[in-house]
Amino acid sequence: MNKDQIKGQVKKVAGKVQEATGKLVDSTSQKVKGIKLQAEGRIQKGYGDAKEVAKSHS
Repeated sequence: MNKDQIKGQVKKVAGKVQEATGKLVDSTSQKVKGIKLQAEGRIQKGYGDAKEVAKSHS
């Protein structure tokens, strides 16, 4: 596991928490920020996954 995979997963979890908090306090902007953070996390984790695959095939 590399740092991009870990950071991406952390962003996904933080985004889920932020989205849930936004729903709880009825804040559309917080929900949107949470969804955006989750997407960033998925992208970063995907990049980390690709690096691991490339590394294993070298």
